[in-house]
Amino acid sequence: MGPFGKILIVSFLIAYIAVKWTTPRFDPESLKGARVLVTGASTGIGEQMAYHYARFGAKIVITARREKVLQQVVERCLGLGAQKALYIAADMANESDPDKVVDFALEKLGSLDYLVLNHIGPTPFSMWDGDVEHTRWLMKVNFLSYIQMAWKALPSLEQSKGSLVVVSSVLGKMSSPFVAPYTSTKFALNGFFGSLYHELAMKKSNVSVSICTLGLIDTESAMEKVRGVTNIQAYPATEAALNIITTGATKQQELYYPWFTHIMCLSKDWFPSITSYVIQNSYNYSP
Repeated sequence: MGPFGKILIVSFLIAYIAVKWTTPRFDPESLKGARVLVTGASTGIGEQMAYHYARFGAKIVITARREKVLQQVVERCLGLGAQKALYIAADMANESDPDKVVDFALEKLGSLDYLVLNHIGPTPFSMWDGDVEHTRWLMKVNFLSYIQMAWKALPSLEQSKGSLVVVSSVLGKMSSPFVAPYTSTKFALNGFFGSLYHELAMKKSNVSVSICTLGLIDTESAMEKVRGVTNIQAYPATEAALNIITTGATKQQELYYPWFTHIMCLSKDWFPSITSYVIQNSYNYSP
């Protein structure tokens, strides 16, 4: 390794240590009695977040499409120590459901301290075939419903000095094959909520905005899509969920999990040709 490479690695390590050193300390007691709405909570990262919030003694409303599964998650949350746990089944492609979910949470909890937006719609893991209608539908679920719920919840979050937590992806920072509709929705999320972060700060709002950029997580749906297609390492959903909760509770602007996803995003701008080569050769594909 040449001198430049060594300097680059040392610089990354120093930056990483500096970020960790300045990160606010997380106090689990701060979540006891906290009023939380988590979307996409029937499985995967959302389900794991519900369980973590329950262990911290929060009051939780969860939502997803499958009522029977939601009921099971709520029962486990109560067993883990949630002060309150409720669910509402909803389809985020339905224009009225995002508002309905927020109204339900406000009615049952009285207010909100945390709105955690995590849901996604199903999409094929394949080269884009020109299906514009699917992309339009996915944008409604993965993007438009997020901003609809955020706007509906903002007055309550303002009163409680609450946190808006947006679960995004490294695919919203750098493009990748086989996920064109999905990555377009994540780019939209990062752009919109990045702007909203600045606007709220300029208005001296009480609401914090945290954008969470995740790498490949070992959820059942994700692993089913990439199995046999790529050897990229997946990271545990329960750990990702805890990192998201900590980020929101400490009101940090950004989370990169695992940590090296930040380096991946930077490399896209610093070494675009190398990054493109690595991305294209990370998948098993034969034309």
